[in-house]
Amino acid sequence: MFVQKQSISLQLSIKYMGQKKLLKFEAIGNYPNVLQYPENMQGKWKDFFENDNSLVLELACGKGEYSVNLGRENKSTNYLGVDIKGNRIYTGAKTALAEGLNNVAFMRTHIGKLTEYFEKDEVAEIWIIFPDPFLRESRAKNRLTHPRFLHLYQQILKDGGRINLKTDSKELYDFTLETIAEQNCTIHENIADIYGKGKATGPLAIQTYYEKMHLAEGRTIYFVSFSLPSTPIKLPVRFQNHEAAD
Repeated sequence: MFVQKQSISLQLSIKYMGQKKLLKFEAIGNYPNVLQYPENMQGKWKDFFENDNSLVLELACGKGEYSVNLGRENKSTNYLGVDIKGNRIYTGAKTALAEGLNNVAFMRTHIGKLTEYFEKDEVAEIWIIFPDPFLRESRAKNRLTHPRFLHLYQQILKDGGRINLKTDSKELYDFTLETIAEQNCTIHENIADIYGKGKATGPLAIQTYYEKMHLAEGRTIYFVSFSLPSTPIKLPVRFQNHEAAD
C-alpha cells in the first residue's frame, strides 16, 4: 500500500509539473518581450527595441538572470536572452515585464541558427553563462565555444565584439583557451578563479541560480573574455573527422 501511494504521488507530481510547463508556454506566447522562432528579424532589432542602442546576447540564457540583471544596470543597452526552452525563458521574461525593463527581451530558438536572425555587425557582445560543457569528446561540437559556433558568432558580431564565458567547468575553460589560441583570438580578460582572486565585481558579481549552487559546493568559477580575429574561423584538423561523421 505504501509503494502504491508513493507511485500515485509521483504521478500527480509529474502531472502538476507538466501543467505548470504548459501554462508557462502559454504565457510567453502572449508576452510582448518574447519571440519564438521569429522570421525576418535580420537588421530589424533596433525597430523591435525602438531605439538605436547596442544589442548584447545571452546565449543558452536559461531563466535569463544575466539578461535581466545587466538590463537593470545598463538601460542604454539592449539585451536579448536566447534559449530553446520556453519554460525557462518565462521566468526572465516575466520579471522584465514586471519591472518595465523595455531593454530586455528573449528569443526562443536554436543557437545554431543565429545567422538567420542577425546581420553582420548587429550584435555588440555575447555572454555565455554556465553552459552545458558537453564533457564527452564525441559531443565537443556542441560546446558553445567550439569553432563551429565561433564561426557563427563571427558572422553577426561587430569587429572586436567580446565573447564572455563564465563557467564552473575546468574542462570547458581549458578547451576554450585552447580554441582561442588556435584561432588567434584576442584575450581581454582571463580569470582562473573569480572569487579566489576577488574579481567578482561589476557584471561578474551577478549570480545565477546555478552559480549559487556551484559556490555552495565549493566549486571554482572561471571567466574568460575574448574577441575573434579578422580572419575567418577555421575548423581544426582534430575536429574534421567528427564533422564528416555527422
